Amino acid sequence: MSKSLLVRTSLSSLRLLRNSSSISSSFSSLLSLLPNPPHQGLRIVLPYNYKIVASTSRPCSHVAAASCSSSESESESEINDDPSKVEHLLSNPDDVARLMKMERRCDQNANADGGRSRSRWFPYLDEFRCGAQCLNSAEVLEALSPHILDMRKDKFRNVVTNRTYSLCLVVEGLCDFGNVSATFRSADALGFQSVHVVSCDSKRYKDNRHVSMGAEKWLDIELWSSIHECFKVLKSRGYRIATTHVGMDAVSIYDMDWSHPTAIVVGNENRGISDEALELSDLHCSIPMKGMVDSFNVSVAAGILMHHAVCDRTSRLGCHGDLTSKESQILLAEFSLRHSKSALSIAREYAKRKAVMCTPKL
Repeated sequence: MSKSLLVRTSLSSLRLLRNSSSISSSFSSLLSLLPNPPHQGLRIVLPYNYKIVASTSRPCSHVAAASCSSSESESESEINDDPSKVEHLLSNPDDVARLMKMERRCDQNANADGGRSRSRWFPYLDEFRCGAQCLNSAEVLEALSPHILDMRKDKFRNVVTNRTYSLCLVVEGLCDFGNVSATFRSADALGFQSVHVVSCDSKRYKDNRHVSMGAEKWLDIELWSSIHECFKVLKSRGYRIATTHVGMDAVSIYDMDWSHPTAIVVGNENRGISDEALELSDLHCSIPMKGMVDSFNVSVAAGILMHHAVCDRTSRLGCHGDLTSKESQILLAEFSLRHSKSALSIAREYAKRKAVMCTPKL
């Protein structure tokens, strides 16, 4: 389904754009048919890639200039951005690593005791490298804040407030690209920041573009070649591993305490969780079924699991998001660096100016 941008404005405002070069001739023809004077508002549905800025209080030339400035300095939507597609990311691990901007902790230093002393994992250091220079999260935000709209910054803050690393999602061996994309989208919508993909062969995926709606741009995605390697690292970070499985030893998801750091694992569409994953996991959990069938679609199951985990954590803890103020600031800086293609160059220029100011004069 094609996406569209719904624009509500007055007929007099639209007339200001009649001679603007930023709109197509076909739309200009539509404006020429408008009655004069206007007596009521007009609602027009346009393709999402049309960008129209209208105002009754500014001349048309100023409107066009404002539109140009906004498009250069701000990435308004994941849909209008050109984020890396999930299919491309899964076949290019280096691109996944480049998606994350702030410096990350080394897993070798996670915990020597298997993660037991760390109550909650947070992956980022307060450091962004710009060649030989480094910026902390406060400096990144100072550099990029003038180039991000207030509405966008408010959304970043709201999202970060509801983000957590205490829960993460692991998808093992999925064959359908659409299912992977759908789980990413659900994870982002429910406040999960960390997603792990194990043993996925992107060449086998069915092409199902736009299902993720650009959610992968805002998630921390980690790719693993084996379930053993993935689980070993997750346990070193303090997670318990909960695999979804229909069996006699499976615990109902409604009987679990989701306030503990937990990695939720969903498996292949046909085979389910692998035997190796079942053996290495800390517990098996299942969604109670009330119908004739005994399974959900894997992306639906993942959505139900994550939603219930969020509800349970909110009930027990009062909220789902649990980042400290410092962690929130670092994640805000991370989002700011990801929000547009120009963000990195702006941060690097800021670092250069900082280096010049700090250089002692002879």
